[in-house]
Amino acid sequence: MRWYWIDRFIEFESGRYAKAIKNISLAEDYLHDHFPYYPIIPASLVIEGMAQTGGLLVCEHNQFREKVVLAKLPKAVFHCDAVPGDTLTYTATVDYIKEEGAMVTATSYKGHRLHAEAEIVFAHLNEPQLASLFDPDTFLRMMRLLGAFEVGHAADGSRLRPPARLMRTVEGGHNGQSPPGAAAEGTQERQP
Repeated sequence: MRWYWIDRFIEFESGRYAKAIKNISLAEDYLHDHFPYYPIIPASLVIEGMAQTGGLLVCEHNQFREKVVLAKLPKAVFHCDAVPGDTLTYTATVDYIKEEGAMVTATSYKGHRLHAEAEIVFAHLNEPQLASLFDPDTFLRMMRLLGAFEVGHAADGSRLRPPARLMRTVEGGHNGQSPPGAAAEGTQERQP
């Protein structure tokens, strides 16, 4: 993923649910065209934010072995606009995770007001030719940058950690050195 439509995770429970926030700022370029004199965050970007929250939840549950893509949006309902100055809180709850894909129920809140709700279906694509589109380093960096390992915990209640297999893959791609910004085992990191 090249665009981040969430700012950080505030809760993350492996295989169950994740909660993330998105602060909407007038400094974001897309707001200058959508719409002049009344900028609002487009519904498609809210859906992308909810999908990134849920997609990373599904990816992490499978220890990033599956290539997870948004496959279907059976339901998306918007109850109000979100404008610069608003903070959206996205929550994604796993309905199911199966071999062929997963489904999450997602919501977006502005404060205590329901902003949007959606059902999002993900597919697992495991074709070898797609490997270059799903660089493990990208997902690990995204999870670190968004604070998932700082706030997250595994199903057994222990601290959420990157899968050892993924760490070996990432470190192998850096000539055996830890990737930039990697924290030592047992320490917490904070990315700006």
